[in-house]
Amino acid sequence: MKRNYDLIVIGWGKAGKTIAAKAAAKGKKVALIEKDEKMFGGTCINVGCLPTKSLVHSSKLLEQMERYGLERDYEYNDIFFKNSIAKKNEMVKKLNLKNFGLLEKNPNVDLYLGTATFLSNTEIEVDGERGEGIISAEKILINTGSTPRTLSIKGCDSENIIYSEAALNLETLPEKLLIIGAGYIGLEFSSYFANFGSKVTVFQSDDNFLPREDKEDANMIKDVLSKKNITFKFNVTVNEFVDKETSVRVKYSKDGEECMEEFDKVLIAIGRKANTADLSLENAGVKTNEFGEIIVDEKLKTTAPNIWAAGDVKGGAQFTYISLDDSRIILPQILGIENERTINNRVVVATTTFIDPPYSRVGLNEKEAQVQNINFTKKYILTTAIPKAHVIDETAGFSKILINENDEIIGATLFHYEAHEMINILSLAIQTKIKYQMLRDFIYTHPNFTESLNDILA
Repeated sequence: MKRNYDLIVIGWGKAGKTIAAKAAAKGKKVALIEKDEKMFGGTCINVGCLPTKSLVHSSKLLEQMERYGLERDYEYNDIFFKNSIAKKNEMVKKLNLKNFGLLEKNPNVDLYLGTATFLSNTEIEVDGERGEGIISAEKILINTGSTPRTLSIKGCDSENIIYSEAALNLETLPEKLLIIGAGYIGLEFSSYFANFGSKVTVFQSDDNFLPREDKEDANMIKDVLSKKNITFKFNVTVNEFVDKETSVRVKYSKDGEECMEEFDKVLIAIGRKANTADLSLENAGVKTNEFGEIIVDEKLKTTAPNIWAAGDVKGGAQFTYISLDDSRIILPQILGIENERTINNRVVVATTTFIDPPYSRVGLNEKEAQVQNINFTKKYILTTAIPKAHVIDETAGFSKILINENDEIIGATLFHYEAHEMINILSLAIQTKIKYQMLRDFIYTHPNFTESLNDILA
């Protein structure tokens, strides 16, 4: 017998769980479909943001202790790594169960553990352990997220060839780790594995390193990471993986020369792709682009007017806070409430790459401002000019702020220990168009990194 709902949510991501809970609180009958019980709560808490940052934090503690005199070898590093994985697992399990409980106990929400397939724009077939059959709703949200892009190279079926989820669940610290991909994800992994004590090599297929960043900024990031025992190799083509049971031999070409190296593990970090392949979207009239990402308008409606898409599955910036903001756009439409919020309202979105130290950006960098023919003044200091950096012995990096002719901040790039926290103040300043002098002349507590705005903006 077909079960009818006011709303069907496919995928337990940030937008999905938020909309399901809030719609249910308004009396809507909601069906939430998730195909993997390990993903209750979405990518972020299970295999994304939070577990990776837990390991980033643990590895940083180890790196700091070494600077304060701790003598460590591989055996010590491996024990610390195992304990860090255990702490991460404990956190993930707690959050996973908490997310499950919040919706499982909601009388207006039915949970389905299984695979969702569209039969039409209002009907979905669920095939799985926790409920099977056909369900329907006049309104449907797709929030199925993304998964790592894979490589198709001879030998890539080796158990020693891993992707991000497996990297977060390794039982042993790799002594030698190869990361394929020098993008933001690859750099985060390279940084924290290096802090744990792995000898890390990063392959990039071309000679570009963070091409969207200003050249001097990218160069400093590479220099800082290189000092962590991370080796970068550019213009590399991987030809074959040869499994050696406890390691993998990598055959590759670089600058016309055939090379071979052996690693304990190879982590593929070449980006992520939208999870749309198994949904049979064509049955619902939902179109995707050439990359398999769902096409949406500024209100996040798909090409089927009663279906919305949120989070990674629609492409664009793949961040949990974007998925959360997606929910603010979609929920009023589902509830029939007038709302002017669209994706075009996102004037300012800050980002952080959690390498060591963190690298944060908001607004325009120099090359982007120049392309737009914007006249700007650059304010710049090295982190060594910040007293708090010396207090905690974290002096790597820089701060850069761009100001337009109206004395408004139009962009900021921070590369230091507190960049991920401080960037939000600058994001707010850009959003509200306050004059930079307000931040320059503000009285901050001391000592901290934020007070450096007194000096940067002087």
